[in-house]
Amino acid sequence: MGDKDTEIRERAMEKLKSVLDPELGVSIVNLGLVYGVEVSTEGVATVSMTLTTIGCPLFPVMQKDIEDRLLELPEVNDVKIELTFDPPWTPDRMTEETKIRLGFA
Repeated sequence: MGDKDTEIRERAMEKLKSVLDPELGVSIVNLGLVYGVEVSTEGVATVSMTLTTIGCPLFPVMQKDIEDRLLELPEVNDVKIELTFDPPWTPDRMTEETKIRLGFA
């Protein structure tokens, strides 16, 4: 992977920082829900992520926001979200700032 791939991934992660968990009002990146993002040469952004709980009823809201934000990047023309629960989410995945804000620290 070249520097261009790294730069596109970093810009994609920056876009994902603007996606908020609708219940908590905190970035899904800062919550530690996003495990990674890759953008293929065909322009498909694949987001590997988890949820705080299996079957989160607000996931469709986050999904739309993820798609909208990533499609703002000129290199992205499609978005795929791969939900995984392995490893499961725990509060330890949150940034220190988010832990303090939500009362976990």
